[in-house]
Amino acid sequence: MSVPRSMDKSSALEYINQMFPTEASLSGVEPLMQKIHGEIRRVDASILQAVRQQSNSGTKAKEDLAAATHAVEELMYKIREIKNKAEQSETMVQEICRDIKKLDFAKKHITTTITALHRLTMLVSAVEQLQVMASKRQYKEAAAQLEAVNQLCSHFEAYRDVPKITELREKFKNIKQILKSHVFSDFSSLGTGKETEEANLLQQLSDACLVVDALEPSVREELVKSFCNRELTSYRQIFEGAELAKLDKTERRYAWIKRRLRTNEEIWKIFPSSWHVPYLLCIQFCKLTRTQLVEILNNLNEKPDVGTLLLALQRTLEFEEELAEKFGGSSPNKEEKHDADDTDKGDSLSQAVSDIKKKYEKKLAAHQGSGTDEKDSLKDFSVPGAGFNFRGIISSCFEPHLNVYVELEEKTLMEYMEKLVQEETWDTEEGSQTNILSSSMQVFLIIRRSLKRCSALTKNQTLFNLFKVFQKILKAYATRLYARLPKGGTGIVAAATGTDGQIKISEKDERMICYIVNTAEYCHRTSGELAENIVKGIEPLFADRIDMSEVQDEYSAVITKSLTTLVQGLETKFDAEMAAMTRVPWATLESVGDQSEYVNGINTILKNSIPVLGTLLSPIYFQFFLDKLASSLGPRFYLNIFKCKQISETGAQQMLLDTQAVKTILLDVPSLAKQTSGAANYSKFISREMSKAEALLKVILSPLDSVADTYRALLPEGTTSEFQRILELKGLKKADQQTILDDFNKHGSSIKHPSMTAHSVSVAPTPPVAPTINSPASSAIAASREDVLARAAALGRGAATTGFKRFLALTEAAKDRKDGPFRKLFNP
Repeated sequence: MSVPRSMDKSSALEYINQMFPTEASLSGVEPLMQKIHGEIRRVDASILQAVRQQSNSGTKAKEDLAAATHAVEELMYKIREIKNKAEQSETMVQEICRDIKKLDFAKKHITTTITALHRLTMLVSAVEQLQVMASKRQYKEAAAQLEAVNQLCSHFEAYRDVPKITELREKFKNIKQILKSHVFSDFSSLGTGKETEEANLLQQLSDACLVVDALEPSVREELVKSFCNRELTSYRQIFEGAELAKLDKTERRYAWIKRRLRTNEEIWKIFPSSWHVPYLLCIQFCKLTRTQLVEILNNLNEKPDVGTLLLALQRTLEFEEELAEKFGGSSPNKEEKHDADDTDKGDSLSQAVSDIKKKYEKKLAAHQGSGTDEKDSLKDFSVPGAGFNFRGIISSCFEPHLNVYVELEEKTLMEYMEKLVQEETWDTEEGSQTNILSSSMQVFLIIRRSLKRCSALTKNQTLFNLFKVFQKILKAYATRLYARLPKGGTGIVAAATGTDGQIKISEKDERMICYIVNTAEYCHRTSGELAENIVKGIEPLFADRIDMSEVQDEYSAVITKSLTTLVQGLETKFDAEMAAMTRVPWATLESVGDQSEYVNGINTILKNSIPVLGTLLSPIYFQFFLDKLASSLGPRFYLNIFKCKQISETGAQQMLLDTQAVKTILLDVPSLAKQTSGAANYSKFISREMSKAEALLKVILSPLDSVADTYRALLPEGTTSEFQRILELKGLKKADQQTILDDFNKHGSSIKHPSMTAHSVSVAPTPPVAPTINSPASSAIAASREDVLARAAALGRGAATTGFKRFLALTEAAKDRKDGPFRKLFNP
């Protein structure tokens, strides 16, 4: 058994006790001791061997460290030697190259000096040669020599303070001045006729242009400006005279410059194309012409003749368009295409004054000022298509004077509109699908033609003024449509005859009113489209002010008035039938028969008018007409019952039958017109209003002892005066009425009636709300209400049937009555 390597005292004792638990086991102590001594000797030997090995390793490590230290010292020594040798080598290289740098700098200076002297020699020689060429007017050679001298002078910019260089530069400047004076002197003869006498003059001037190109750019601009001014001198003299300084001679101005450009085309080939001399000449011409035309227009003692003014403006626009196409000006805004029938005298123009930009107006103002501003303007427009726009350069000066044109357009449009209204047949052509009056289409046609004419002339203030004229014309046309509508009777005679406010219309009038409605709707829509087209064509400054809402409001008013007139006309037709209803002897009718004659009359009126209206009116306006008709006929029929003198029970039954027949006729109106879409509201309103008339008749049918309760149940919004009139219709005398009225006023609020829905046809009540306390009084009120409504419902059964069924319904209703002709049948 092995002994643990580490244990404390207590554990050692435990271990010994475990090994020798009894005395008998002590015999094994000796062998154990021997074994332990052997283990100790073995461990000591291992420790001794390890100590010896460690001693040998430490000696070897010291030897290796010493060797490494020696090697590092040798390396450091070698590095120091290399660094010293490198410093020595650098010092030697610098000493060697010091003399080479001096020689290199000397070489560069000598080379620069030789080059400068060589160029100076060339410059002196070139200046002397240029002087000779200038004196002999050898322009072609001088132009090339100028280029060479300019290049040579550029090399001496750093030596400007050297006297010799200053002398040469001053001499060169004088030579250029001499060349400039010679060139200007030779060009002064251009256009005088000398060029035809001397064949070599044109070639000499062509070579002179090469010299001008070699000189400063300002020389070329000055030469071109001088040439253009000389060219326009004769123009200025001709058209500032009293004979041609007139507005009607404007076209001759443009003919003059066109002829000048054409006849001088061969001569002007001497100018390089990059100079754009014709282009700059036309700019000068346009500015001068504008100045002269402004003076002519401002000095007019009276308003200019419109024809002369427009002709001058049209020719100006044509000329500007030609210049823009010839010299590549800004692209015009594309005009909208119109019908071929709209062609007019000025319709060929596709661009107007509005294309000119604001920034060019400043330049035009500057042109009227000093000569320096004119020079700057030429610099800005030295190249065609570089931003200058010929369109509007002259024609814009006509803008402040075009009021006479607008006035003429207004007069012409108004006269033509009045003529169209006078010639209007107020009917449409047979087979027409638009149902629109032809005069309205003609009005917009002449407006479009006027718009097209004006758009070809201007798109600024004048076009906006013309838009306001269009507004005036369209409002006037709306007034003519309004005036054509049939009017009602007014005045003392109408009041005396009872026709005050009545509008009598024939079938032809009904058709005409429908045409006016459609025409007003067409004008409403087209005026909006017209405004949109004007907004697209007018300058943005005025676009936000283009608004046709006032005009559209006028036509909306015409539509509303027309449909109202149509309803009033039908109401007037119903007057005779309503009067016939009051003349029926309701108090003496002996039996209930078929529907009365006045019902047939109402049916005939609607059948004659409604199909035509449904065909001619659009669904939206027919729906408006239906709403107006429903709000008129339903309440009117209800009130007409009160106009009858006295109604017996049989009369009330007959009237109830008639009421249901009228309701059926009115509900069938949308189908009669073949326009059932959107008729739900109409049917709902008719049902509600006619149900009130049915309820009124059921109140009249009710017995005296329950008439008040029935009235409160069926007509909860009724008044005392209306209830009193019902008693009169039932035939009660004043004395007999008072008791019932007192009772009605006393118990007017004792029964809370169920609310009737506005659109309900049935008179069945809404289920009552249960009272919070189940008292006998509340139960009695509920029972009384149900009894009243049940009897009221029975009163109307007779109007829904005929023959034997009606008789049964009448007898059923009489069961609950204490008096009446049928009471004895049930109470013998």
